Amino acid sequence: MVENKFPASVRIASVLLILFLTVYGLLVLRTVLVPLAFSVLFAILLYPLCKRLERWRFPRIWAIIVCLLVIISVLGLLLTFISSQIMNFAEELPQMADRANVLLEELQIWVESTFNIQKSTQIPMLKRSVTEWARTHSAFFTSTLSATTSTLGTISLLPILIFFFLLYRDFFKRFFYKVFKDTPQEKVDDVLVKIQKTVQSYITGLGLVILIVAALNIVGLLILGIDYAFFFGALGALLTIIPYVGIFIGALLPILMSLVTKDSAWYAVGVAGIFFFVQILEGNFITPNIVGSKVSINPLAAIIGLILGGMLWGAPGMILALPFMAVMKVVFDSVEVLEPYGYVLGESEEVTTKNKDLVETISEEIKKVAHKPVTKRKS
Repeated sequence: MVENKFPASVRIASVLLILFLTVYGLLVLRTVLVPLAFSVLFAILLYPLCKRLERWRFPRIWAIIVCLLVIISVLGLLLTFISSQIMNFAEELPQMADRANVLLEELQIWVESTFNIQKSTQIPMLKRSVTEWARTHSAFFTSTLSATTSTLGTISLLPILIFFFLLYRDFFKRFFYKVFKDTPQEKVDDVLVKIQKTVQSYITGLGLVILIVAALNIVGLLILGIDYAFFFGALGALLTIIPYVGIFIGALLPILMSLVTKDSAWYAVGVAGIFFFVQILEGNFITPNIVGSKVSINPLAAIIGLILGGMLWGAPGMILALPFMAVMKVVFDSVEVLEPYGYVLGESEEVTTKNKDLVETISEEIKKVAHKPVTKRKS
């Protein structure tokens, strides 16, 4: 029997066509896929609690309802705290607006004296620049806002979707058995367990990271005397669910607050320094040690995934990018043909070892300096 082999150009074209159709489908169906993706993550997170309740002789339906009530209560408390802080913050907006007008006047005087641009022409120039910038970036913001708004509009579906994912979990497992009927069931179970542990490790670890980052932000802002330190610190920590860039977005509001409410611009520099320092700690020490190696996606792959997720689904896509890349890595590592793609998503052992050695060296030097006896100068 003669084996038919397609030319390399045909195979490459087929792969590119499949990728194009996949990306196009993800973009067109984002209104449906985004809530489905979030509901799958929450269902995996709630599965251990649901399973434990069932061991305590709860009927499955009632166990699921209890799980949903728990997560709704937690999210409700969080939203109540944020809304109360926003209401308190809104009460001081008139005073902040007056202060902002004073700062704008001082800025116009400085621009006039430094760049010889008359005050009467500065505002029209600024309006033209803002209009041109908005026109250039309108398509991106429109697509991002559309994806985010549609996601918020379907958020009421999440409890229903989570309920059915937990209710029919055995049904879906048998579905995977049928899809991969040539694969032993033990291997399918092993992959599903790895996916479950990876997602749970990521979400629970991220929750602990958010708490630690919030505490660090709040302490730093309280030391500087920034108003609404608890709100800004918690908001900056919550935005860490968008890896690498979230905490910088969260720093903008307290920086603006310090510029408006404080007499010196050094407070804004201090706020920026605090958030930058916390970002260094979070990226190099807190997240690696808490989330661990179970979500071992290298930074380059993570950044590319964030960009693609943001382009496809806006802010929800950036939030979902990292956990779903971790799931993809588990699947790739479990399929022999796809192992190279799992390898390229993972951490480089050489880079990780060098970074670990560098961190240990810096720690040792700090310890030496800390324990070095202080010698008194002779008079």
